[in-house]
Amino acid sequence: MIITYYGASCFKVQSGDIVVAFNPPAKDSSFKSPRFQTDIALISSSGKDYNGAENLAGKNSNEIPFVIDGAGEYEVGGMHIKGIAAEGNTIYVLSLENINLCHLGALNGDVNADIMEKIGNSDVVFMPVGGETMGVVDYEKASGIAAKIAAKVIIPSQYEEKSLKQFIKEFGAGDVEPLDKFTFKKKDIIDRKGEVVILKPVV
Repeated sequence: MIITYYGASCFKVQSGDIVVAFNPPAKDSSFKSPRFQTDIALISSSGKDYNGAENLAGKNSNEIPFVIDGAGEYEVGGMHIKGIAAEGNTIYVLSLENINLCHLGALNGDVNADIMEKIGNSDVVFMPVGGETMGVVDYEKASGIAAKIAAKVIIPSQYEEKSLKQFIKEFGAGDVEPLDKFTFKKKDIIDRKGEVVILKPVV
C-alpha cells in the first residue's frame, strides 16, 4: 500500500490497481487542487476544502471517479466502504490488503461511543490536528481521540507547522522524520502501537 498526502484533508491511497482519493480540495479552495486518476473519491464535507472530486479523473475514462459523499454502507469494486455521520462530517472506514483505514475527515468534535463502535478496529487513522483555523479539532482533542481509537499508525492531516509540533508533543510521539510517501504492508505495521507517520504534502 502507498499513501500520499496532498495537503488539507486530501490523501491518495493506492493498493495494487485500486486507487482511493480522500477529500480533494475544490478549485476555489485556498489549497492546491490535485489531479490524479482514481477509482473512488470519498468526500467528508461539502466545504470547498473537501469536495473537489471533479478535478480528479476516473481510471478508465475522462469522467470523474465514483463519488461517495455521505453516511451509509457501500460496495464498490468488491470493496466495502462505511460512511459514518459525525456532526456535519462523514468519517470513512474501509479495508484494503487486510489493512483497516479510518479517515476522520473534517472532524470538529469528540468521537462518542456510538461512533467508536462503528469505526471498530483501525490499523491506520488519518487524524486532523489543525484546530479552529482549519475548522477541525485542535491538537489536544486530536491527541485524545487518537489515543481512544488506538490505531497502529496515526497520519496527521490539516496541519500547520505549529499545530503539528503541538500534536506530536501532546501525543508523546518523539522525533518523527517526515516522509514523501508511506509505503508498507500489513506485516510492517502489525506490531506498531500509535506510531505517528508524518507525510510531506505534494506541492
